[in-house]
Amino acid sequence: MNRPLVPGLVTGVEGDGFLAALIPRQLRGLLRESPYVVDVETTRTVPCERDRTVAALEELAADCHLIFAHDRGRERGRPDGVRYHSHYLVPVVALGDTEAWPLADPGVWERLEGGDLAGLPARPADVERIAYPRDVMAAAAPRRGRPVGDYFDYIGRNIDLDVLAQVPAYAEWVAETRNALKGLGYL
Repeated sequence: MNRPLVPGLVTGVEGDGFLAALIPRQLRGLLRESPYVVDVETTRTVPCERDRTVAALEELAADCHLIFAHDRGRERGRPDGVRYHSHYLVPVVALGDTEAWPLADPGVWERLEGGDLAGLPARPADVERIAYPRDVMAAAAPRRGRPVGDYFDYIGRNIDLDVLAQVPAYAEWVAETRNALKGLGYL
């Protein structure tokens, strides 16, 4: 019998196509270790202002098994502190500073053709040192008049997860996600 897993994502107002595409990919990778056949569904995303985070968690908790909380407005390096949404007892895994994660894999940017790849870091872990990741992404994106955000879904679907795992913050997020899956009985 297959078990469903519906991930949720609370993110900033503009949404986050990168994380929405990346989350189910990483979950499927982790769930290869599961004794069950798990059907990971599409990430349900609720973009919201910071003061509406609890309402967004409640909205997702009604349908999701696991929720990821992302807030672009918080300070770099400061953890969200959200671990469990007690009303529905749905685990909430806090996403750290994810803004530079799409830059970890130069290969995904090379396949876009037409951008300036000179600003991409030499090693995946170096993305954590980039002060203004959006500027580097804007340079690496093809010059077709589209905003860099238009490429986030593509990057989330195609970034090499093994390369991304070399980013310390990403590796920590994967470990926290694995623990949440164990707590839910999927692993």
